[in-house]
Amino acid sequence: MDKWNQTSNDFILLGLFPPNQTGRLLLLLIIFAFCFASVGNSAMIHLIRVDAQLHTPMYLLLSQLSLMGLMYISSTVPNMAFNFFSGQKSISLLGCGIQSFFFLTMACSEGLLLASMAYDRFVAICHPLHYPVRMSKRTCAKMVIGSWMLGSINSLAHSVYALHLPYCRSRAINHFFCDVPAMLPLACVDTWVYEYMVFVSTSLFLLLPFLGITASYGRVLFAVLHMRSKEGRKKAFTTCSTHLTVVTFYYAPFVYTYLRPRILRSPAEDKILAVFYTILTPMLNPIIYSLRNKEVLGAMERVFGIFSSMRKLFQSPRSASFIFSFLS
Repeated sequence: MDKWNQTSNDFILLGLFPPNQTGRLLLLLIIFAFCFASVGNSAMIHLIRVDAQLHTPMYLLLSQLSLMGLMYISSTVPNMAFNFFSGQKSISLLGCGIQSFFFLTMACSEGLLLASMAYDRFVAICHPLHYPVRMSKRTCAKMVIGSWMLGSINSLAHSVYALHLPYCRSRAINHFFCDVPAMLPLACVDTWVYEYMVFVSTSLFLLLPFLGITASYGRVLFAVLHMRSKEGRKKAFTTCSTHLTVVTFYYAPFVYTYLRPRILRSPAEDKILAVFYTILTPMLNPIIYSLRNKEVLGAMERVFGIFSSMRKLFQSPRSASFIFSFLS
């Protein structure tokens, strides 16, 4: 290992699972989650693009969330699977920087986008008459572009700084992707200033949006409880609970991971928490936003014809008699 450290500038990703039969089985589950997330998020993007009834600010933001989820999981899982099956765990300095850049861009941008989605629901429920003005297409486009730009700028600064640190210790990163906090213990200089900047960035891009989302949904909950229409109350509760589920899955492990001091962190715990916001959240987003949303289900029927074909199948006399005979 010492000889390798002196002659190579590459890093080694130790991975998520041990190289045995159990690790292979768990990795296959991760690959299945990756395929499911890729198909689900791609279908959501296509659905919102082609269905005219979903051309609203809420679903434009949702399409960007699906795009971020697709890029999020694609920046980590394929490389992790390749390293596991090939046994080649090394990653170049440039490759590590690129992976870190895309990961941090998606992390910061998604945090800001979720806050924009919370603001959209806040205006729609608490100020419905002002919604066309406050959430115009131009305002929505500014929210999307701002999320991407701020996330990219912050990510570029962190990635460039991390790559310019001198690494004179072991280059084995105890993670399954190039996560900057996992790289800092390998540096041979004091990194307390940079760790403080990571704390500041996490507070700005994750903690403050999370507090804003919590405050907005507190106001939304108050407004929903005072609604006279039961149908409107039910629809508002469904929409808000869906979004809060996604927010909880995303923010909780992220904030807990990045706001802890280094002395309280453990590589094994960090890797497990990273699975939530890099793999599980992109996989669950299309499920949560489709199965609990009548408008999305209706668009799936119009675009893909999924439910209409199933309904025709079960309503036909031949299939009904076959099902009855099978059950009896």
